[in-house]
Amino acid sequence: MRNVLLIISLLCTMLILPLQITAQQKGKASFYSKKITGARTSSGERLHHDSLVCAHRTFPFGTKLKVTNPANGKEVIVRVIDRGPFRKGRIIDLSWRAAKELGMLQQGVAMVKVEKYVENKGIPFKQETELPELDYEITNNNDGMTPAWQEKKENAKKDDKHADKEK
Repeated sequence: MRNVLLIISLLCTMLILPLQITAQQKGKASFYSKKITGARTSSGERLHHDSLVCAHRTFPFGTKLKVTNPANGKEVIVRVIDRGPFRKGRIIDLSWRAAKELGMLQQGVAMVKVEKYVENKGIPFKQETELPELDYEITNNNDGMTPAWQEKKENAKKDDKHADKEK
């Protein structure tokens, strides 16, 4: 009986956790100081204050997140490269530049909305360039119908033979 309860609780956790990760979150955001530039993050990358990156507790490394500051409506797309924040009540740590673009440098900590960013790449294999319109011309010969391009090709061969004979 104990094993059945354990399995059920594990299954519930596995089903609920992805829903929590994809849901939008609202909470406090802070940002890294410029002095931390060059430090290694949990993913192994070095942090630079001018890059659009962040730290999040649950999203996988490399995930792009859209962070919105509801106070002024500004938004920024950041990439997760670190784990954190580890202060109570905070949901994300932003790089200095991301905080600047959100207009939260003066406050230090601001309320934000965080959601997973999904790029709209359009329909796969859809040809985005227009193809030129082809004009097919049909000519009547004794041997049947020959396309104009083939006729031009045959005329060019005849012209080449005449040029060779003249030499």
